[in-house]
Amino acid sequence: MTQTGSSLDVEPRHRTLFADRVYQLLQTRISNGEYASDEKLPSEKELSDQFDVSRPIVREALDRLRKEGMIYSRQGAGSFVRLRTEPRSLGFPPVETIADIQRCYEFRLTIEPEAAFFAAKRRNEAAISSIGEVVELLSSATDQQRHREDADFAFHKAVADASNNHYYSSAMQALRSHIAVGMKLHGLALMGPGRGLEKVLDEHRHIYECIRDGDAETARQQMRTHLEGSRNRLFEDRVLDLSL
Repeated sequence: MTQTGSSLDVEPRHRTLFADRVYQLLQTRISNGEYASDEKLPSEKELSDQFDVSRPIVREALDRLRKEGMIYSRQGAGSFVRLRTEPRSLGFPPVETIADIQRCYEFRLTIEPEAAFFAAKRRNEAAISSIGEVVELLSSATDQQRHREDADFAFHKAVADASNNHYYSSAMQALRSHIAVGMKLHGLALMGPGRGLEKVLDEHRHIYECIRDGDAETARQQMRTHLEGSRNRLFEDRVLDLSL
């Protein structure tokens, strides 16, 4: 694999996998309302820089969204989100306080370890490849001493998808913007001295390896340990008393 600027030139198989991941990330953002109906999407170059992939990969992902009717193009103006007429199937109150970030972690701890458990039991080759590709993105970002919230969320969503239970996937998708707040702050907490980014990458790898190897119980525990660790790093081991 060779690198050109901030984009990656990849083999055809990897290119398709990267395009799938960009497609999934954009689809999630559109579904969650991060891009409003009729809002113009960032340009191919901006998306290429944002996702650290080549423009042909972004173009492939956009073509798929266009074919599925999620976006449309205006000649010379770019790509826009198509008006959605169906109501959102699931929603949560917005994150407004630090306590809400802790509540989000608390809720995630009730669903994501179980999603990892079932992912290990029900995983298939496509699911393993999908999770593995995100781990590669996280590894590349860590090498550059960057924390990519988009890839971080993509990992957790891929695990939920691998559970083959759409309730886990829908809950994660509905929580996308809520989780992003905690991930952003957690990413900032990982910067500076120490090996915070490397430790978090190791945690993601351990979860991936347990799912790949079909070790459901350990996958569940590793996901719980990872989420508790993220919460504790963010709150510096001083969680709030939510009974007040």
